[in-house]
Amino acid sequence: MKTVIVVGVAVLSLLPFNMSFAAEQKVTLEVSGMTCASCPYIVKNTLASVDGVKNVNVSFKKKQAVVTFDDQETQTTTLTKATASAGFPSKVME
Repeated sequence: MKTVIVVGVAVLSLLPFNMSFAAEQKVTLEVSGMTCASCPYIVKNTLASVDGVKNVNVSFKKKQAVVTFDDQETQTTTLTKATASAGFPSKVME
């Protein structure tokens, strides 16, 4: 019985496992519609509330938001939809 278990474990260890690991991504969004000093606060809080978002920095001067997120929990389309629903349309900068 021990031989069967050992052989089974050995065979399983040789099988390729397709395990995808979450990767931290960083994206810069061009955010339009920010017209006052409180706008970046709203954009930052909106993006920070999206599942998977790790960090958000918003620049009123540049009209940009730099977002670090877990790509297994959210996508850039989710981020742009979130800002648009808060009244600040955005798009990914290339």
